[in-house]
Amino acid sequence: MFSYRHAFHAGNHADVLKHTVLIATLDYLLEKDTALTVVDTHAGAGLYRLDGDYAGTSGEATQGVMRLLASKGSPGAPAELAAPLARYLEIVVGDFNPKGGARIYPGSPFITQHLLREQDRLKLYELHPTDSRTLSANIAQLDAGRQIAVLREDGFGSATKFLPPPSRRALVLCDPSYELKSDYARVQGFITEALKRFATGTYAVWYPIIPRPEAHDLPRRLKTLATKAGKPWLNAGLTVKSSKIMTTPSGEAKRPGLPASGMFLINPPFTLKAQLAEALPQLVAVLGQDRNAAFSLENG
Repeated sequence: MFSYRHAFHAGNHADVLKHTVLIATLDYLLEKDTALTVVDTHAGAGLYRLDGDYAGTSGEATQGVMRLLASKGSPGAPAELAAPLARYLEIVVGDFNPKGGARIYPGSPFITQHLLREQDRLKLYELHPTDSRTLSANIAQLDAGRQIAVLREDGFGSATKFLPPPSRRALVLCDPSYELKSDYARVQGFITEALKRFATGTYAVWYPIIPRPEAHDLPRRLKTLATKAGKPWLNAGLTVKSSKIMTTPSGEAKRPGLPASGMFLINPPFTLKAQLAEALPQLVAVLGQDRNAAFSLENG
C-alpha cells in the first residue's frame, strides 16, 4: 500500500499539468478578499530535491519541468510561453530557486501555501508514514502557525469534515497515487460526499491516463456526477508518448512509464478553459516525446 513515493516523480509532465492548473485556479480564487480554505487529500512530502537520489534515479523531471524551462528561446519552441505556463515557471522555479536552476521542486502544499494570504487556511492530509513525517518537518520550517494543519489521516476518509468551511469558499485537491485499483472508486465516492456537503466548492482531481478500465471510466463518472449535481466541469488531458509496451533489441519488454494524465475540475474558474486552450498545445510541442503526443480539453 505504501510503495508509492512521489519523490521519484516530482517535476514530471504530470506535475507540470497538475501544478499549472492548480496555480491558475488559485490565482482566480484568491482575487476575492474572502478567506479561502484549501484541502489537499494526498499531500506527499511537500518539497522535493530534483538533484537528490529519488528524482535522480527516475530522471522524470528532465522530461517535465526541466524540459519546459530549457525550451525558452530554443529552436522549435514557442516564441513566448502561454501565460499559465510562464506563471508556473515563475512560481515553481523562480520563487523556490532564487539562486537559479531548479534544484528544489515544490509539491502542491508548498505551491498553495506560497500563494495563500494571511486569512486563508490549508489542510494537508498524508497517510504514508515517511512522507507524513517529512511533510510535517518541511511545513514546520515555514512557521505558518495555525494557517496550516498537517494530518496523518486518510484524506478519502476524513477530509470532508472541513466542508463547508466558515467562509463558504474552498478548493479541494484530490491527487491520490492510484497505487490501488480501489482508489478510482474512492475518488468517486469522496467527490460525491463532498458535493453533498458543499456543492459550491471547487474540486480538482488529478488522474492517470493509462490502459486500465478504471482509469478510463473515472473522468466519465465524474462528468456524470457533476452533471447530475447541475455543476459546471472542465476536463484537461495531456499525453506525451505512446502507452504501448515496447520490446528492446534483446527481447525484453519495456514499459513506457506514465504516458498521460488529466485534471478534472468541478466548479472551475470560468477563465480556465481559455487559459488551457493556449497552454496545452504548447505543452504538447515542448513535452511531447513521440508522435502520439496530444491534448484534450472539454467542458460542460
